[in-house]
Amino acid sequence: MLTLTDALGDYNETCGLLPMDKSMLQAISALTLGFQFTSPGPIIVELGPLTIRWYGLLIASAVLIGVSLSQYLAKSRNVNPDLLGDLAIWLVISAIPGARLYYVLFQWKQYAQRPDQIIAIWNGGIAIHGAILGGILAAIIFARLNKLSVWLLVDLVVPSLILGQAIGRWGNFFNSEAFGAPTDLPWKLYIPLGQRPLSFNNFDYFHPTFLYESVWNLLVFGLLMTLFFRDLRRKPHLKVGTMALVYMVAYSTGRFWIEALRMDSLMLGPLRIAQVVSLVAIALGVAGLGWLYWIGRSLPDVVPVDNQQWDTVSK
Repeated sequence: MLTLTDALGDYNETCGLLPMDKSMLQAISALTLGFQFTSPGPIIVELGPLTIRWYGLLIASAVLIGVSLSQYLAKSRNVNPDLLGDLAIWLVISAIPGARLYYVLFQWKQYAQRPDQIIAIWNGGIAIHGAILGGILAAIIFARLNKLSVWLLVDLVVPSLILGQAIGRWGNFFNSEAFGAPTDLPWKLYIPLGQRPLSFNNFDYFHPTFLYESVWNLLVFGLLMTLFFRDLRRKPHLKVGTMALVYMVAYSTGRFWIEALRMDSLMLGPLRIAQVVSLVAIALGVAGLGWLYWIGRSLPDVVPVDNQQWDTVSK
């Protein structure tokens, strides 16, 4: 296999540059190795029959942090924070099964041969778009039962959602999944032989697309939090639904280009499902923002209020 030292030496010879000292090449190679990602494995500790896995710990942490953040944001808007605590239960009950079902449906050939693995969510294999769809359904039902604006609830949840996505992506790292094409970049990710596609067994290092998306999600989180707190000081406030629509556009834009690098995308024929969903979400998000601010109408809601703004629905 071609090493980084060999590659640098060949490059110098090809370009007619002065040959590098071998020790210098090894030093550069060692420096590069310092940026490599290698998973320590999916299991934190095993205590008899009890196995604690990174994936489960990260999801649980994301939920707890997300609930606390959503309740804090609700207080800032004079919305009863207990509503967000109750909604969180609905979201967890619907989102996690939705994420798993979505993934299994698009990988049915694999799970049809091993149906016992369908519920083995601790081994990885969930899809955020499935979680979002399940969560949307739960939020609509919850809003209708409580006679609340579903967009108001979603606006309070999306910062927690994108932060949870940033945290959850590290579960892919520990499971050595959700990686991209082979690369020799300094931040390359080592994938064990058993986790690589058969046609890429001769490659050791791949794009850490889990990291790309985690960083992108943190940037989107920063954008949403900036909009939220900047808006507290301004009147009129952002119209209800704005935060949700910005999330749709911003997250989906990043997911679209990152998905193009991945080796394990869920596919529907020649199409990457996540890219198709991302394009639809971007289109809907842009159309929704135009509807709110250009046409000047409120979004369809279970509790319709013309030209909804925070100061009219949070009292």
